[in-house]
Amino acid sequence: MTLAKTRSVSLVGVDGFVVDVEAALTSGVPGLHLVGLPDTALSEARDRVRAAIFNSGEDWPNRHVTVSLFPASMPKKGSIFDLAIAVALLAAAEVVPARSCAGLVMIGELGLDGRLRPIQGVLPAVLAAANYGCRTVVVPRANAAEAELVPGVEVVSAATLRGLLCILRDEPPPIEEAEPDDASVAADGSAIRRLDVPADLDLADVRGQAEARRALEISAAGGHHLYFTGPPGCGKTMLAERLPTLMPPLEPDSALEVTAIHSVAGTLPPGQPLITQPPFHAPHHTASRASMVGGGSGRVLQPGAVSLAHRGILFLDEAPEFMAGTLDALRQPLEEGEVRISRAEGTSRFPARFTLVLAANPCPCAAAKQVDCSCAPGVRRKYSTRVTGPLLDRIDLKLELAPATRAELRYDLEFAEASKVVADRVMLARERTLKRLTGTPWRTNSEIPGPELRRRFTPAAEAMRMVDESLQRGTLSARGLDRVLRVAWTIADLAGHDEPDADDIGGALALWHAGRS
Repeated sequence: MTLAKTRSVSLVGVDGFVVDVEAALTSGVPGLHLVGLPDTALSEARDRVRAAIFNSGEDWPNRHVTVSLFPASMPKKGSIFDLAIAVALLAAAEVVPARSCAGLVMIGELGLDGRLRPIQGVLPAVLAAANYGCRTVVVPRANAAEAELVPGVEVVSAATLRGLLCILRDEPPPIEEAEPDDASVAADGSAIRRLDVPADLDLADVRGQAEARRALEISAAGGHHLYFTGPPGCGKTMLAERLPTLMPPLEPDSALEVTAIHSVAGTLPPGQPLITQPPFHAPHHTASRASMVGGGSGRVLQPGAVSLAHRGILFLDEAPEFMAGTLDALRQPLEEGEVRISRAEGTSRFPARFTLVLAANPCPCAAAKQVDCSCAPGVRRKYSTRVTGPLLDRIDLKLELAPATRAELRYDLEFAEASKVVADRVMLARERTLKRLTGTPWRTNSEIPGPELRRRFTPAAEAMRMVDESLQRGTLSARGLDRVLRVAWTIADLAGHDEPDADDIGGALALWHAGRS
């Protein structure tokens, strides 16, 4: 046998396509020739594969070897093809039966010693293989738990190339050493970032700020965006960090989607193959536009902060300190729920449906008390407008906070509700929302498109009187109307109403206008 075939997967963003890996032994100068638009990392596979085969106790065929990656017109990148190339080559050399690898999808990078190293993006790669109809995948042992999340797929894991060859030959497995790779380090060598806030945070820690706590509850129940303004020390960051404690766990399909994004980014927490809680991502105000929405150089595209916060919270503290272009880049994912990054080689898509929480001081000097502020009125006004009107128009809830009083700081213990109590109300409200949205693709009030909202979910005319007056005065835009209606439905769900009444809509309108200059 001089020809053998197996399969692997190429990832483009969080989407993938199956690649046929064919190896042929032909006459000619001995060596390995790789075709199929490989990038630099993939072209270097010939050296990794050669060393791995030698160190696994096998002989390198003294023939000319051509390895083809089909479809040939699609660019291929990364070291994910190492294992498939090595096995296809050895099958062509009749070291292993060609039929044993023909129906397998092989995913993994080879070390020079023959060890199978863990890689990023295993979950979306296995999902792509399953959607293609493949039923058996081979992955490094360190990625096995992640690959097994995909239902209906048999996962074969191995720690070394030698161990996999024994499986393909139906031989007893060798005595293999445990994987030495540190699970707390991402594939790119950087420390894995936490996806959530510490588990001991509780809403009961916040003293005072009853309106802000109510806004958090509404945000968690409906997935609405938040904007807190106020002097330092009034609790903006403290409140934002407790929003995840009010949100329900991710549904199974959402958990897989979120895990796939973090798998591609290499930020899965150690020992946690499946992310079940909404992520919380808080980039520093020096973040660039590319780090916020995603991107990268050449063909290596990575998800940005908006995608790492998918189905969770993106918190921007000191929002006016972010570069204007970085903040304005949020407008498209806020509307569409995804990011599309175009390069000469093609377009990558990353999901980005998140809850945005902004926090801002009223002025650059950040004085704790307004009487101590040294900023001129023009400076304060210019600073507040760094969060632009078009972005503010997409924020559902806006609240201006004042420092808690002495009485609230000392005696608010008995009135402060714990996160669990509020989370139970949020869960009930979401169940009401889901019941109302049965048969639609939407899960929360914030996801309902404006035309559908006005066509199918318009409250009674009497309840809409206050909104109509705001539209007449020009203090409410058409986009603002949609935002107010969505929040009103969430307030109604929290209150157990069948549809928003005048008080629900008035509360939503007040939260829309609060904090606007």
